[in-house]
Amino acid sequence: MGYRIVVAGATGNVGREMLNILAEREFPADEIAVLASSRSVGEMADYGETGRQLRIQNIEHFDPAGWDMALFAIGSEATKLHAPRFAAAGCTVIDNSSLYRMDPDVPLIVPEVNAEAIDGYKARNIIANPNCSTAQMVVALKPLYDAAGIKRVVVATYQSVSGAGKAGMDELFEQSRNIFVGDPAEPKKFTKQIAFNVIPHIDSFLDDGSTKEEWKMVVETKKILDPKVKVVATCVRVPVFVGHSEAIHVEFEREISAEEAQKLLREAPGVMLVDKREDGGYVTPVECVGDFATFVSRVREDSTVENGLAFWCVSDNLRKGAALNAVQIAELLGRRHLKKG
Repeated sequence: MGYRIVVAGATGNVGREMLNILAEREFPADEIAVLASSRSVGEMADYGETGRQLRIQNIEHFDPAGWDMALFAIGSEATKLHAPRFAAAGCTVIDNSSLYRMDPDVPLIVPEVNAEAIDGYKARNIIANPNCSTAQMVVALKPLYDAAGIKRVVVATYQSVSGAGKAGMDELFEQSRNIFVGDPAEPKKFTKQIAFNVIPHIDSFLDDGSTKEEWKMVVETKKILDPKVKVVATCVRVPVFVGHSEAIHVEFEREISAEEAQKLLREAPGVMLVDKREDGGYVTPVECVGDFATFVSRVREDSTVENGLAFWCVSDNLRKGAALNAVQIAELLGRRHLKKG
C-alpha cells in the first residue's frame, strides 16, 4: 500500500524535477495529483521517463482531504494561501519556498544532516525545504562538524540562473544569442547583464548591506546544523544554466587535517568526493547536472586560521537544492511517521 501524493507547481522547473525524481526513486505512490494555477489546467505533465502522463488540476479547487503529503513548489505567496488549507485537511506539506523556514514550529530538514528534527512536524503539519545554496553546503559540512566542531564558515557562492526560474534561464540564453549577433542584451529578470558576466546580488538588499540570499544561508545553517556556528556568505549569480558551486572556508573547534576530512567526506551520505589534485580532478557544475550527489573537491588546509580547511562544493540546485531534498523528506516522513501497509 502506497501514498497519495500531491505535486503543486508541476509546470515549473522544480515541480517538473520533483516528478522526475519521484519516478526515478520509485517512490511508493498509489496516486499522484499534479497542481498548478488556472492557466495550466488541462495540460499534461510527464511522470519522469515512465511514459505516464498526469493531467494538471487547478490548485484553487483541489480538495486535499484524504491525501497523505503535498510537495509545494509554488512560491511564498501561493504557499501562504494554500499550505495552511492542505495542512488542516491532514495532508502534510513539504514546502520549497522560504515562507516557513524560520518558523520555530516548522522543521527545516536536510535528511542527511538533521533527520530527527522532522519529528516536530505535527505542530503545523508543514515541513520546510531549505534554500538551494544552504542545502548542499550543510550536507558537506555535517561529517566535518561531527568530527571537529565548527566555529565559523566563510562561503562564496556561484549560483546558476535556474535558481531564478525559467525566466532566468531564458534571459541567459537570449542575452548570449543577442551578444553573438550584435543585438542589445538588456537585463529583464536580473539587475545587470548575466551573459558573460557575474552579478554579486541575489534577492533583495537588507539594511546591513547583505542580501536576503546571504541572510538565508546564515540563519538556515544555524537552524539545521548548530545555532552557535558563525556564517558569512557572498552570493553571486553566474552565467551557468544549472548547478550551484561554492567555495567554502571553515574554521573548526578542533584540529582536522585535509586527509582526515577527505576520508570523512568519502564515507558521508549524500557526498561524492572527487579530489585528485590534477588537471580535471574536480567537479564543475556541468558535470553535476542530473546527479543526486553533492560533490566536494579541492579539500586543503587553510593556514590563515587555526584548524582551518577550504574546499569546493558543487550540486544540481534543481535536485539536491530543491526537488531531491523534498522527495527525500517525503521518504523520511513515510519511514518515521506515515508508514503504510
